[in-house]
Amino acid sequence: MASIVVLGAGIGGMSVAYELRALLGKEHAVTVVGEGDQFSFTPSNPWVAVGWRKPSDIQIGVRPHLAKKGIGFEDAGAGQVLPESNSLRLRDGRELPYDYLVITTGPRLAFDEVPGLGPEGGFTQSVCTTAHAATAWDAYQEFLKDPGPIVVGAAAGASCFGPAYEFAMILDADLRKRKLRDRVPMTYISPEPYVGHMGLGGVGDSKGLLESEFRQRHIKWITNARITKVEAGKMHAEELDARGQPLQVHELPFKYSMVLPAFTGVDAVRGAKEMCNPRGFVLIDSHQRNPKYPNVFSAGVCVAIPPVEPTPVPTGAPKTGFMIESMVTAIAENIAADLAGKPADRVATWNAICLADMGDTGAAFVAIPQNPPRNVTWAKVGKWVHLAKIAFEKYFMAKMKSGNTEPVYEKYVLKLLGIVRLK
Repeated sequence: MASIVVLGAGIGGMSVAYELRALLGKEHAVTVVGEGDQFSFTPSNPWVAVGWRKPSDIQIGVRPHLAKKGIGFEDAGAGQVLPESNSLRLRDGRELPYDYLVITTGPRLAFDEVPGLGPEGGFTQSVCTTAHAATAWDAYQEFLKDPGPIVVGAAAGASCFGPAYEFAMILDADLRKRKLRDRVPMTYISPEPYVGHMGLGGVGDSKGLLESEFRQRHIKWITNARITKVEAGKMHAEELDARGQPLQVHELPFKYSMVLPAFTGVDAVRGAKEMCNPRGFVLIDSHQRNPKYPNVFSAGVCVAIPPVEPTPVPTGAPKTGFMIESMVTAIAENIAADLAGKPADRVATWNAICLADMGDTGAAFVAIPQNPPRNVTWAKVGKWVHLAKIAFEKYFMAKMKSGNTEPVYEKYVLKLLGIVRLK
């Protein structure tokens, strides 16, 4: 009997645990290690931050749902990955030996790279975790009593720009419903070289599409920007030109701000330096397998994917839910094949599909494959995207409760978009 340990109880970790159990049956042990016992549907965090969802709407306790599938669960959190000894040290000092390790931790949020950034000891909010989104909602309620300027965006090195665009649009929609929008100047600030770059080099006419949305909503933007520090009520940033030379210094006043940080690998993982790149992300081959330690697999935001292209201010490549689902399926099938003595040659598609909510409408972006040149590149706006994201939230929460292993993006989202999946 083999022991498979899954590090991380988020979208990737829960999904891969269910898929492993479905493929392997009861013969092999599967154990998930999380920090605490709550699963959160991260894509809904922007809604939590404006009070459109409660944390309880997008969270479930993972232990009973995993137990129904015969999957073990440890909530102590990881202290250190020890790949040389095929062991995971938990924070309480215990060690879990493994035959296979699947790392799906998500990122460490590097607020510390910008003085004054972040909700914990800083002056900006975050929607990266549900706890942060709940804090952002508390701050937003205070803001509504005395509205003023808002700054939304991302720090240098950020790799997931979709939630920043979403949150700017959602705030705009919410303030218009409250008839407060006329009292709130809004600015989007980003290291992207242009609006709609999204760490992907653009998708279809994402530049024109998002610039148009920003103009209609009276949201100003600053790109090629590096936030240098944040003080109470004031953000300092340096704007560069296309050659990376200083162009302008900005001091942006705000009464409310949400900024996505850069990511690194989590401490428990990046300590295993031969397994990771310099930022602590797990190195993988096309089969989601670590080149140094072939019994270690990884999926999601914690994997090392190089930027699509160099930019004057550093930007990373995003890892969307669609891509994570394809990574998870590849990992489960490769571990099952390896145990059966067969070639572990399943390759993840690494296609990028993003459904970005805008409060009262939405934008869909499709890049197949993620890195250009692409077979499909597509961007459209419509009310249907807003509705599709709500439906996806409901489906995925049901999936986490039931243990269903059906890949919702593969089967439904591409059909909804009128795109045939490329083999």
